[in-house]
Amino acid sequence: MPKKDDERTPQEWREFLATARYPEEVTTGRRRGRRQKKREHREAVRRNTREWVREERRRDPIRPAGAVLILAVILGLGVGARWLWPGLLGAERDGAAQVTSSASATPGAQDDKPAPASSASSSPSSSPSSSAPAVDLSDPETVAEKAVRLYLTRNPPQDEEHTAPVLRAAPYMAPSLVENLTSHSDPAWDKLVSRGGVSSVSSVKVAPAKDDLPADSPIRVWRETTAEVDVEGYTNYSETVVYQVELTNSSGDGWHISRILGL
Repeated sequence: MPKKDDERTPQEWREFLATARYPEEVTTGRRRGRRQKKREHREAVRRNTREWVREERRRDPIRPAGAVLILAVILGLGVGARWLWPGLLGAERDGAAQVTSSASATPGAQDDKPAPASSASSSPSSSPSSSAPAVDLSDPETVAEKAVRLYLTRNPPQDEEHTAPVLRAAPYMAPSLVENLTSHSDPAWDKLVSRGGVSSVSSVKVAPAKDDLPADSPIRVWRETTAEVDVEGYTNYSETVVYQVELTNSSGDGWHISRILGL
């Protein structure tokens, strides 16, 4: 995309002025007169350019840097609200739940209800498997596709930090890879935030890895994933992201991504 005039560097301005063509009356006459005419012509060009840039800024007052600053202020307000008013994030509900549980534990509250009925009604809600989402780890291609799709689907205003998409893809990754990704910064995330973007994945293709990677074995395989990512922000664009991923199944409980090449 071509640069606007207000985004030229000083060196580009000097090159522009050095190659500028002057009117015919400026290049004729005596040397002193020509120099004076050239100075007046350059000042007129600068004045007209400043007026044009000022008009463009008036029409489009919000620049990308200003929008990033506004986003940072909004995120800062959210963090401050969480620190100053923990009740807004559910502390009041937790306190009410503790009061309810302590009240139900008193002898007077238990006199009206039989003990077996109470234990039977509480057993479905206490089962962790009933609320856990089903994760298919039986096929390495499926694991690679799901993990890459979740990892590249990002919404900075909602996620707040780059660790959020990592944790969404964590069920398909080895614990060591999750720890590595969450403990390091992500340049792709910073680029997305600076452009005010939200990314979504339209497709992920999984194919055999390149020949220079190890061959498949019963407990280790390499796959190449190609994701088509669409970004909506200050500028809408699409990009293709290619990863070489290693998947392992050493314990026999399912395939997990243990390494990603291309980050």
